Amino acid sequence: MGRRAEGFLRVKMTAGEPRAGTTNVRRAALFMVLATGLFSLMGASVKHAAAGVPDTMVVFFRNAVMLAWLVPWAARHGPSALRTRHLGEHAVRGLMGLAAMYCFFFALARLRLADAMLLNQSFPLFVPLIERAWLRERIPRGTWRALTVGFLGVVLILRPGSAVFTAAALVGLCSAVFAAVAQVGIRRLTHTEPTTRIVFYFGLIATTVSSAPLPWSWRAPDAATWVALVATGGFATAGQFALTRAYANAPAARVGPFVYVGVVFAGLLDWLVWKTPPDWVFAAGAGLVVTAAALTLRRSARPKPTTAGQMGT
Repeated sequence: MGRRAEGFLRVKMTAGEPRAGTTNVRRAALFMVLATGLFSLMGASVKHAAAGVPDTMVVFFRNAVMLAWLVPWAARHGPSALRTRHLGEHAVRGLMGLAAMYCFFFALARLRLADAMLLNQSFPLFVPLIERAWLRERIPRGTWRALTVGFLGVVLILRPGSAVFTAAALVGLCSAVFAAVAQVGIRRLTHTEPTTRIVFYFGLIATTVSSAPLPWSWRAPDAATWVALVATGGFATAGQFALTRAYANAPAARVGPFVYVGVVFAGLLDWLVWKTPPDWVFAAGAGLVVTAAALTLRRSARPKPTTAGQMGT
């Protein structure tokens, strides 16, 4: 890679890095909306790629393309840029993010884009439960009501007793659980780690682990599938940087609701590309999930007393 391209990459990765402890909700919201748009395009690319190759290959290329972009940065800055005291937290974030990705891509290949994305983006409903289990934070009483409403919305989307209630839909919901763990991990890491280091370790861990099944699942892609595989990795890489920047600029509780702009993007792609507009059951379920998630995130933004078993926010 030439000096000009390498310099451009370095600028893209370091420009706008927020200072520790600062909050800029407007910037965070813009990064989150950008991330959701990029992830919607990634989802469309996944659906195209999954028609020609196994899901394991799609997951690997999504991560390998991201890592390929990060290697020149790591080589230029040397070991000091990668030195961390939080390798365990990087591992948890990486493995949980990869598990969410496997589940999400499995659902994307078998459901409408908007259905799969909304199930994945129901993760804020699980964040209070993850924080309770991981950080020992108490769940406020009012939050339970919001969570109940949200899970009713998930039931509407899953539609038990109908043809939509499938293994793919349940796997899509599992992606939200894993994603909730990963998002809590991202926010914890942004307190001590720069954006690029977080994304690099995720790319390294995810690429290494997702390469393991390739000897048994490899299938030669055709030209169109190659384009979709590279596009999946490219959109995902840009979206990952935007997402991490969003959480670095503001707490998840304040910026999280903007993630649902992605459902609008996904619905438009379903309509324009696959000619499958959402029906009223999906719209009702989506409304409940979005409302409940926004309420849950807003409640979690309120100041909490710090106790012996609770970490300050």
